[in-house]
Amino acid sequence: MSAKRTEKTGVNRDIGGAIDIKGLTRERPWLLPSNRKLRHLEGITLRNILLSRPNAPTQAKTNDDTSLPTTLRTPTKTLALRERKLEHSRSSSDLHSTLKARNAVENDDGEEAQRRALENIRPQIGRMRRRSTVNWTNATPQVRQKKLEDVTGTKLADTWFSLHCEGVLEPLYVSEVIEKAMNINFRFFDLNTYGPWVTRKDELTIKFWARTEAAEDYRLFLQLRVHLRSLQYIGKTLENFHHPLPPNCVLLHLSDGIYTSFTDLPLDEPVLAIAVDTKNGHSVQPTSTYDELMRLSNLDSCIQDALATREKLTSQINTLLESQKEPRHLIESAAKEQVSLAATRTAVATVRRQIKTGQTRRSELQVSLQTRRDAIRAGVSSQAESKSKLDAAQAELPNKVKARFETQSDTKGQIRRICEDLFQIYPVEPIPKKALAFTVCNLSLPNATSPSSEPSTTAAALGYVAHVTYLLSLYLSVSLPYPLNANGSSSTIFDPISASLQSDAARTFPLYQKGAVAYRFEYGVFLLNSDIEILMSKQGIRIVDLRHTLPNLKYLLTVLTSGDGELPGRREGRAILSPSFRSDDVAKGESSSGGAFREDENGTLTRFKLNARASTSRFQSPLGRHETYLSRGD
Repeated sequence: MSAKRTEKTGVNRDIGGAIDIKGLTRERPWLLPSNRKLRHLEGITLRNILLSRPNAPTQAKTNDDTSLPTTLRTPTKTLALRERKLEHSRSSSDLHSTLKARNAVENDDGEEAQRRALENIRPQIGRMRRRSTVNWTNATPQVRQKKLEDVTGTKLADTWFSLHCEGVLEPLYVSEVIEKAMNINFRFFDLNTYGPWVTRKDELTIKFWARTEAAEDYRLFLQLRVHLRSLQYIGKTLENFHHPLPPNCVLLHLSDGIYTSFTDLPLDEPVLAIAVDTKNGHSVQPTSTYDELMRLSNLDSCIQDALATREKLTSQINTLLESQKEPRHLIESAAKEQVSLAATRTAVATVRRQIKTGQTRRSELQVSLQTRRDAIRAGVSSQAESKSKLDAAQAELPNKVKARFETQSDTKGQIRRICEDLFQIYPVEPIPKKALAFTVCNLSLPNATSPSSEPSTTAAALGYVAHVTYLLSLYLSVSLPYPLNANGSSSTIFDPISASLQSDAARTFPLYQKGAVAYRFEYGVFLLNSDIEILMSKQGIRIVDLRHTLPNLKYLLTVLTSGDGELPGRREGRAILSPSFRSDDVAKGESSSGGAFREDENGTLTRFKLNARASTSRFQSPLGRHETYLSRGD
């Protein structure tokens, strides 16, 4: 068949080329047959799996070497193959009649009978139609599905394989199980982990195991002993390979491509022709010349001399080694002892370093323990001293508590008295027939919701309010979030909280309208009201409206001056100025700058800061500038 195809296409294979049956050049492998080893094997693929052996067809002759496509091709055989005639295929209904006709031809000697029999052998055109062999063409879909399931159930199987090598008891590799498939692609593997004793071999045994739906256990259906040198190269992939694969075809994936082993593939090796002597009628076989034979004889003599020399050298070397066995033993023992001595010295040095480290650690722990003991002793003595002081303090605790309550009561009384004096100095009175309208020192100060009045009057009233707020923060020990600069009608307030303001000038807001920006004045009034709110919250007073400046201040002073009983009296004492001030003011206990000293019972002078009752305040009103001096003891 291969010879016919080659003859039809008209393609002659070159001795060194690889041309397939279609005239296309196939790929050549990278590895030579002698270089193919197990280390190059990467995977195995199984095609056209067939579990049951097909029924052998009836053959007219036995299979011999002449029916193989790889048999030597001769011109005589090629001519004989050309003269074969093809016959039409016959259906099963025509086989019996054809057989009867042939028997009649053999038994009947007449020419007419032979002609009639030969006419019956070849069917006429009207009888050429074959009967349909599909017995379930008109079957229902359920019947077709059932038949298809039966067919696939007998052909599809669960398959796996194992690789075995001679000299190794256990399998080299066991693959995964591929379920229900006919063309199986197993997972690739790597055999380099077994070492050169296995990877350098070129023979292995592959066992395929399968199980159908009807079977319960796996059974061996294919065992193949593969010699890598005898494999045939297919190509890098199967895309360009058009030759039909036989049943149970095993494809081996090596590092340079895909290999397999079958006999009907056209070979790449050239066909060697044998010369025939036409005179004598027998073939002439080539042989060697006399020079070549003499050269082979000389080469054989050289080889024999080399072998004899090798044996002689081997015996001399063995004798020499035997005579020097004792010295070599001593040298080897000395080398071992030196290695052992070096290891011992290394171990001794390591132990000495460990001992030194342990001693250092021990001394550090001893110092740490001594330090802790000293600290414990100091703590015990301090605890004992504190306990003795605690006993004395507990004895004095009732007197201290009583004195604290008395001090708090006196402090509240003094604050009440001071706020009463402030109420008299800065009277806040309501305006008749006006709701939530008040005056401070007879100066009207409208609320934020009321219409504005004269700017000068408003500035003077805000100056009084700022001064009262500042004094109350001192007496009540409350830190104002927005510090005040009480300077009469030109008072200002400072905002240290806002992050958008950069300079101190931008953070200072006026409490007067004349010459100031309207929104800065309004914001300054808002900050003043916030300070008043802080004072009220410290006293537990809830503010009703932040915009009502004088009503809130009136409410605060009313709460601070409220109480039972008479107002407490002032403490006796006198305050004098420092020597840097005027000498005539020392006897009065005051100065223009507000600095003062206090003289106790022993005649010691102590400097203190004058409060609102002993400080000098100046206010700017629309009627002019006037001064008020207050000189009172704390």
